[in-house]
Amino acid sequence: MHRAILDMDATTLAAKIKAGDISSTDAVNAYIGHLQHANRALNCLVEERFEAAREEARQADALRAQGRAAGRLFGVPISMKEAFDVAGMKTTGGLLHRRDHRAGGDAEAVARLRREGAIILGKSNTPTLCFCQETDNKLYGRSNNPWDTARTTGGSSGGEAALIAIGGAAVGLGSDIGGSIRFPAHFNGVIGFRSGDRQVPQQGHFPFTEEPWQERMLGIGAIAKSVDDAELINAIVADCLPQPVDAAAFDVVVPPAHPRYPLDAATQQLLDNVRDFLAGQGRVAQDFPPYFDQVASWWQLVMSVDGGAGIARLAFNGQAPRIWTEYLKEVTRHSSSYHRYLTWALIGSSLFRPSRRKWASLLQQLKQADAAMARYLDNRVLVLPVYHSAALPHGGVYGEIFSVRRTFLRVMPYVALANVYGLPVLVVPVGTDEHGMPVAVQLVASVGNEQALFHFGRKLEQRFRGYVRCGMHDR
Repeated sequence: MHRAILDMDATTLAAKIKAGDISSTDAVNAYIGHLQHANRALNCLVEERFEAAREEARQADALRAQGRAAGRLFGVPISMKEAFDVAGMKTTGGLLHRRDHRAGGDAEAVARLRREGAIILGKSNTPTLCFCQETDNKLYGRSNNPWDTARTTGGSSGGEAALIAIGGAAVGLGSDIGGSIRFPAHFNGVIGFRSGDRQVPQQGHFPFTEEPWQERMLGIGAIAKSVDDAELINAIVADCLPQPVDAAAFDVVVPPAHPRYPLDAATQQLLDNVRDFLAGQGRVAQDFPPYFDQVASWWQLVMSVDGGAGIARLAFNGQAPRIWTEYLKEVTRHSSSYHRYLTWALIGSSLFRPSRRKWASLLQQLKQADAAMARYLDNRVLVLPVYHSAALPHGGVYGEIFSVRRTFLRVMPYVALANVYGLPVLVVPVGTDEHGMPVAVQLVASVGNEQALFHFGRKLEQRFRGYVRCGMHDR
């Protein structure tokens, strides 16, 4: 039963707890025991509340015995990206000067999950201030991919994806402003969903995004074991339920191989397999989205609109930033309190900060692009790769996205597109490469057409790999 619980998605576990087939206490204890063992190799869980979770499970079991089991996640153990406030727990952003900062209340998304009966086991690792696509920081250290600990988990929801990949909780919550749900879902072989433009409130998320165009790029959603769970979590945390759609009326778009954005052989073959399968289900087009060549540079400009001043202010606790000093201290003597991933990203933000004229021009371009993208996605679901390969060795993704050679222009468009346009995305694993590392695809639609994503996501989940729990770290 222990391993069966670890394999279960939240939807299944909630039904079994309500039916009395499994107690919440047994579920919580199964996950706690598993995390205590597996986390040693992965460093995905950075703070736990195990005793509080056990007490909440006992209370849930007592309520069920009284016939008072209520809530869509009643008695279900879940986990949380460190960026979300949980009352009484730390929200540090991986910063040493925030090591003792505890939240006075729950983030709004967390509160909504708790109102449905969820029991929080703990919080998972992120890069410093969620400002990188690999998960490492000076406070908690590096998280490792469960399928190969020499490889990255991705980021910034990397700890959460690694935790769900091993079955460390029934479901988790992540956030995504530049692939931060999708990279980890792809690299760790889990389901991931990011909400569209302002569909889920960011209140209680650290860092909080105040710039409107960055807020539009931020999505919040599930790191999950099933498409059902991704849909369930979105239904709980989103302000508005997605409208019903006739998925049969939707076309699917799977663009062909592109010489400027090459994929490795395994990733391309799996994408071709997906295209062939979907072509057998209905109409499949192959045209690329409008402005695809521009979205990576647009994403960079939006992320750099203030030159990194907001993130630097948080990183240096309101004091004068010492970005170059701390970067050089770290790369020469490993003596900085700040991870080089953060300081190098801040240097890049300052260098690429758009001028007023360039920003005004960008906003005009985005207005035109929004209209073109709305036409392109009308009754359509777009299928794209997440990255050009499966998970790279530690540091590889950082090296490609933050290189002075601007290789991000080659590797980021597939992910940047949804952020720039504020679109909802579902990530579904569809196979493995020659090393056994997971590979996923992402499905993109317009805000309001999330049900089409879940419809086609289930088809891929059933036909291809879907979620397969990594049992390499079981006792």
